[in-house]
Amino acid sequence: MALKIGIVGLPNVGKSTLFNALTKTQAAQAANYPFCTIDPNVGVVEVPDERLDMLAVVNNSVKKLPATIEFVDIAGLVKGANSGEGLGNKFLAHIRECDAIAHVVRDFDDPNIIHVHGEINPLNDREVIESELILADLQTLEKRILKATADAKSGNAEKKKYLGLLISIRDRMEQGNLASTLDISDDDRVEIRDLHLLTIKPHIYVVNMPEESLRGFDREEYAKKLGNIDVNKVIPISAKMEQELVDFSDEEVAEILNDFNLKETGLNSLIRNAYETLGLITYFTSGPTETRAWTIKKGISAPQAAGVIHTDFEKGFIKAEVIKWKNLVDAGGEIKAKEKGFMRMEGKDYIVEDGDVMLFKFNV
Repeated sequence: MALKIGIVGLPNVGKSTLFNALTKTQAAQAANYPFCTIDPNVGVVEVPDERLDMLAVVNNSVKKLPATIEFVDIAGLVKGANSGEGLGNKFLAHIRECDAIAHVVRDFDDPNIIHVHGEINPLNDREVIESELILADLQTLEKRILKATADAKSGNAEKKKYLGLLISIRDRMEQGNLASTLDISDDDRVEIRDLHLLTIKPHIYVVNMPEESLRGFDREEYAKKLGNIDVNKVIPISAKMEQELVDFSDEEVAEILNDFNLKETGLNSLIRNAYETLGLITYFTSGPTETRAWTIKKGISAPQAAGVIHTDFEKGFIKAEVIKWKNLVDAGGEIKAKEKGFMRMEGKDYIVEDGDVMLFKFNV
């Protein structure tokens, strides 16, 4: 499954610089004035995974195909975006197409790069953007409520219940709550799925700061600074540093990261966090021809995982050969793994786990 993340934020917070670094391109124009990004820039990035590399080596695969993630650099939003300010409506439409939102807030001071509000205030940056997204969702809800009100006059119990759901969501969002923070049942989420609410999408907060500030960064303290948000959704990044790392070798990057007490690059951190936020895992298919990573939702069955490769695989699913990636690598290949008893057969009820290496048996 393709994962698409929209990079949003106020103008001049470093979105395009971050995008260029993440996608290792110069596709996004980075300039010191609002709306230098008019149309969204799209970059497809390979998901780094050392498990894929090791499997490809042990099976002597001709091809290695990593999972990919799509980043969309969306133009800077401003106050009034929900009513079209700064071409806001056009940009909000781009967000609707994304699976998750990477919200970039600015925590760097540079007199050569203007801030649209004249001050560095990450909490205010966050609140302005989220207010615009909430207002846009409220407009969507009001339009649907008008239609649902007319439909409910028929006396149909289901239509009256649907109207009540819409009104409940609207009333709670009018208090400044994102739809993603509301207590909504799974069934009700299905009911409102066609609304494509912006604020029901998972949010990740990317704090763009000077590289010196990365040392000793306190994630918990910063989560409080941003308004007591989920600490696991806070990602410190120096967009400037990430862009500079593009020109270094892997060994040099590792040395630089170590100097800043960082375990991984901003790209890796952002992707890993996105997978966790969206509840995604990876399984592999591996052999002499190719080793490939497949992205799936956590908790899906073996037939559903097979369907990611091809719908016929799911329809005709019989069973799957499964082995943990580390067992396969440690054994030195499939034959030795089978001899050690690491390979097992699983049926339709098997729930795929992260890192499974799978071979599907199916009827055509």
